Amino acid sequence: MEYNSPTISFFGLGYVGIVTAACFASKGFKVLAYDVDKKKVELLNEGKSHIFEPGLDKLIKESVDKGKLKGVYDPFEAVLNSDMTFITVGTPSKQDGSIDLKFVDSASKMIGEALKLKDKWHLTVVKSTVIPGTTNKVVRRNIEILSRKKYDEEFGVCSNPEFLREGSAVEDTFNPDRLVIGGDEKSVNFLKRFYEMFYNPLPPTIITTAENSELIKYANNAFLAMKVSFINMISRICQKLPNGDIEVIAKGIGLDKRIGPLFLRAGAGWGGSCWPKDLNALKKFAEELELKLPLVDATIEVNNTQPLIMIDLAKEELKDLKGKTISVLGLSFKPNTDDVRDAVSIKIINNLLEEGAIVKVYDPKAMENIYRIFQDKLTYAGSAIECIKNSDCAMLVTEWDEFKRMTPEDYLKNMRNPFLIDGRRIYDPKLFSGKMKFKAIGLGNRV
Repeated sequence: MEYNSPTISFFGLGYVGIVTAACFASKGFKVLAYDVDKKKVELLNEGKSHIFEPGLDKLIKESVDKGKLKGVYDPFEAVLNSDMTFITVGTPSKQDGSIDLKFVDSASKMIGEALKLKDKWHLTVVKSTVIPGTTNKVVRRNIEILSRKKYDEEFGVCSNPEFLREGSAVEDTFNPDRLVIGGDEKSVNFLKRFYEMFYNPLPPTIITTAENSELIKYANNAFLAMKVSFINMISRICQKLPNGDIEVIAKGIGLDKRIGPLFLRAGAGWGGSCWPKDLNALKKFAEELELKLPLVDATIEVNNTQPLIMIDLAKEELKDLKGKTISVLGLSFKPNTDDVRDAVSIKIINNLLEEGAIVKVYDPKAMENIYRIFQDKLTYAGSAIECIKNSDCAMLVTEWDEFKRMTPEDYLKNMRNPFLIDGRRIYDPKLFSGKMKFKAIGLGNRV
């Protein structure tokens, strides 16, 4: 098959879709982007993004201005005018924690209907995180039935999971650790040739079956989450240990080449749009296979209780939180994003409200998103200093750079009761504890 620079279409302008589409377009590929949410498409055509991600707005504006990136309102237009379609729709959780494939199912059906009108071979790439078997049993099957075309001869399907970190997604797209592609030989080779054009040279690439490709994504996220929950579990020992410090423990074990230093940062817990839903989906998928995943169960359990340590640390000092003003610094689930999905801050705020505390909050980017959840139950500050003004306790929940620049004097001058709980270990305990009441995750009492 003759291979020219392909035109690419996307189904789904969520986090992965809009970032990947913008990055592809920035390298000169023609990209058509479809979403059922017309507001997202409209914003894209205005050269804007509906999410915050460093570097993304610039890529979108430049690509739209050059005519390389275009939002479309018709799914047929996207498919019929492209050579391959990336499915980047959401895969939310059902009430029982299992994966909800309704958006993947809908997208693949629309692609199938469109391909019925197309004579040229077309590749569909599943980039959404899906349980093993979805690419073949759902996407391929839907396209096959609705397009009335022969698989391999007239269309192809493959799995190509993403490994993007929110806050670093643009950088990760351009400089991935590896690529994983799963599917039949023709589909895999077509996608691989595209990536050879996009990257030059190609990053380390795993070529495998669609089922292995799908499971790699879940295993990857489960392992990283397990590593964080492990160090958080050990941090609880450190808090009970005189002179204990989880930062020292993490450094000590991280120098072991078999362990490594990454994802050994203890804190108030992990959240976001991926790990919580992916671990629950993996657990439910295993149950369908009549398997138990005790390490996944423990990873989830540790994380569910980790944010409560912040509440316990506050009570150790303040006893009763009722009527106390508590400042929460950082609301997004991690820095450099406005995403608050499954954010630790939500769990902490809910517990503070249950305790009867007056809660003041501040985040550089996530204020609007947190307001949609809590409305007028909270006091919203315009800056970090305004947030801690006249409060009885400050809780550092998200490690934004602007918080790292704050000094003990900032807290001493502005708080009614200078008491800080560092939930992300961004402050020097010796510097802060020598000047004010200071507690931190994984830090024992100094003796």
